[in-house]
Amino acid sequence: MSNLPLERIRVWDLPTRVFHWLLAASVIGSVITAKIGGNAMPWHFRLGYLALALLVFRIVWGFVGGRWSRFASFFYPPRTVLRYLRGDVRPGDHFEVGHNPMGSFSVYALITLLAVQVGTGLVSDDEIANIGPLNKLVATETGLLATSWHKTWGQWILVTLILLHVCAILYYRYGKRTDLIGPMVSGDKLLPPDTPAAADDTRARVTALIVAAAGVALAVWVMRMAP
Repeated sequence: MSNLPLERIRVWDLPTRVFHWLLAASVIGSVITAKIGGNAMPWHFRLGYLALALLVFRIVWGFVGGRWSRFASFFYPPRTVLRYLRGDVRPGDHFEVGHNPMGSFSVYALITLLAVQVGTGLVSDDEIANIGPLNKLVATETGLLATSWHKTWGQWILVTLILLHVCAILYYRYGKRTDLIGPMVSGDKLLPPDTPAAADDTRARVTALIVAAAGVALAVWVMRMAP
């Protein structure tokens, strides 16, 4: 790492930050509405459609977004993960900039599980009052299995991952004196001046709007397939 005075470097572009907080709100709202049930279930479905649009955006943005939001920036081979765990940090690793190896596991796990949760919700059928818009595309047994996963294991694992995520944030804040929330609000971190910055200009934001529009269009199409 450079010994030059630290400067504010743009790490998280605005689209990534908006995605992060909207997804957090949609997941929390989905869990709450599922627990309430009854008249809250229409909102559970709406939040699920929002999560679908957000996931589509994030997956695409992982390839075309700002430098530190791209999957390539936090896809670590096993030997790099082992070096990180041993504290063997080398020039050019940039572990302190975006997602470090352990943080990358959390991101991939959350995206994968959320995709499964949204997918199972879309084909679910509780045989009472709620049926997913894509349930008619799968066999009855498949829909029931998806519903069981969505309401039990999927929900429990998701809540566990969220709690672990929060615990990690608190550990970094109070154990390692590293603020992870502030940069996800402002977009900037104090880093060596030679740290590559993420693109966050008008062109990047217009691209993000186009990607987001595609995600919303897909979610609306799925929603209109509801019985």
